[in-house]
Amino acid sequence: MLNGKSVLITGGTGSFGKKFLETILARYPKVKKIIIYSRDELKQSEIRLNYPASEYSQLRFFIGDVRDKARITQACEGVDVVIHAAAIKQVDTAEYNPTECIRTNIDGAENVIHAALATGVKDVVALSTDKACAPINLYGATKLASDKLFAAANNIKGSKDIRFSVVRYGNVMGSRGSVIPFFMEKRKEGVLPITHEEMTRFNISLQDGVDMVMFALENHLGGEIFVPKIPSYKILDIATAVAPECQTKIVGIRPGEKLHEEMITDTDSLNTIDLGRYYAILPSVSYSYTEQDYLKKHNAEKVPFGFKYNSGTNEDWETVESLRELIKEHIAPDFKV
Repeated sequence: MLNGKSVLITGGTGSFGKKFLETILARYPKVKKIIIYSRDELKQSEIRLNYPASEYSQLRFFIGDVRDKARITQACEGVDVVIHAAAIKQVDTAEYNPTECIRTNIDGAENVIHAALATGVKDVVALSTDKACAPINLYGATKLASDKLFAAANNIKGSKDIRFSVVRYGNVMGSRGSVIPFFMEKRKEGVLPITHEEMTRFNISLQDGVDMVMFALENHLGGEIFVPKIPSYKILDIATAVAPECQTKIVGIRPGEKLHEEMITDTDSLNTIDLGRYYAILPSVSYSYTEQDYLKKHNAEKVPFGFKYNSGTNEDWETVESLRELIKEHIAPDFKV
């Protein structure tokens, strides 16, 4: 799928970008070029150390910001595939710095779209978040706006051979700033802060997130939001899995935080297709295909009327034991309780 192609990853020095790079090199050894596009020269230099130019001549490193339309357009020249992972994603950071979040997550998304349209890119997949579904915080609201921009981009492409789609998934296990590394650090103090004892979240591994993007690249028709079928966990089960010896202290839900996360609302269900391993929320306006076209293409079926996908009512749950195994597999191989 990616052999012989040039790929650009915005936010390429983040957790996802690094895993996506690793996966491309392992699965597609004949990839023509991989461009890591980000603002952080230190993180780029760290990646260079792991992938020396003498062995990985297909790698390129562009310092740039998605806010800079001219620079991202320059970076897209000769590119076939764009994976848009750049974002301001910390909820509290976005609440305190709203204009900066809007400029990166919305204006940056629009810049990526126009850069791709102007340079002959064929496939664009943007990363989203469960917080974009019925958002109550600015981060989620900006990502919802971004999702809408990428879906609508398919309607302004004219005769260009390009497809824009979105992948939406929940908390990535072990990513920077996530709850498990936070609890593993806090266990040294003997007390774990719990926002709310009933809180739940969706859970996905970094590799599963990468695999979902690969699925989208291979199967998208444009405008869809792909959603994975993944388990939920209870915040108290995370605490028990990480540090059963620690006390817990209820500190209250933070501003802009939900008790349970959603990825598909009951209103979304009107346009949602069950693909088996994933769901696809089809765009409300599409001039490229009909719902019947999509069902036939994927041999799929619609979800029932009123269906919704919520971390609190999910049918698939992680247990304390399964969480410990996942921590060993994805975060800390030598983890012990």
